[in-house]
Amino acid sequence: MIIVGLLLLVTILIPTACSQAPWQSDVDQIKTPSAPASLAGAEGVIAISREVAIGNGALLAISHERIIVRNGDISLVVENVVDTRDEIIHLAEGLGGFIVSSFIDGEGQNIRSNITVRVPDEEFQSALSELRKLAIRVESESTNSRDVTEEYTDLGARLKNAEATEKQYLALLDKATNTEDMLKIYDALSRIRREIEQIKGQIQYLERTSSMSLISIQLKPQGTGSGLVTPGWSILEALKSAIRALVTFGQGLVTILIWILLFLPIWGTTLGVIFWYVRRRRRTQT
Repeated sequence: MIIVGLLLLVTILIPTACSQAPWQSDVDQIKTPSAPASLAGAEGVIAISREVAIGNGALLAISHERIIVRNGDISLVVENVVDTRDEIIHLAEGLGGFIVSSFIDGEGQNIRSNITVRVPDEEFQSALSELRKLAIRVESESTNSRDVTEEYTDLGARLKNAEATEKQYLALLDKATNTEDMLKIYDALSRIRREIEQIKGQIQYLERTSSMSLISIQLKPQGTGSGLVTPGWSILEALKSAIRALVTFGQGLVTILIWILLFLPIWGTTLGVIFWYVRRRRRTQT
């Protein structure tokens, strides 16, 4: 009877222990405040989960469409710099773009303008073609392209894995009952969320710069040589300037004479002594 009773007791206890083992061990790892490996075990779970996610193909697939960042630079000689600048503004807005910056300097034949615009990438070549039509001649033109597809795909993969890691930390947080472990998981969550925001910002920047191409435009007037008369020149102003220069010269000359007169006793005495010494020496030699 004793043997039969022991067999029945073992039969009851074994299924109960097996049913509690899978989840109880994870909870014990987070609950243990004195064991420094408690959170390390949780982080180990995260690391393993990352590897599983990557191994199961969680990385973003490389897009067949290339992501290109295009920039252009063009220098134009035009009849009227100000009017052409206004036409460029209307052109950019008409193509669905906008003005990044606009600057005009100088006057007359020396006037210059630098304009920077962004236009939709699909209108990049059309914009350059329209700009050429506004010019008497094109002095220089250059374009450059940068393929950021690989960088964009890598950022997408990093974002997806970071978001998966965030979910796993949240799952661990639901299991944790120890305050110390909760604080450590909160700290880890803050770090991964900062990383997610940084990656999102980089992705948005690549999306904006690839969808809106940048064109820098320099404008200069047709007659770039110096005119016979400098813009703003006046004979009256030239006469006034000459008089001012003459007065300044006279003031300087009078100032020098005053200094000479004031120091005459000093330098006159010095010259007299030198002259007397030279004459006396000559007489002695003879």
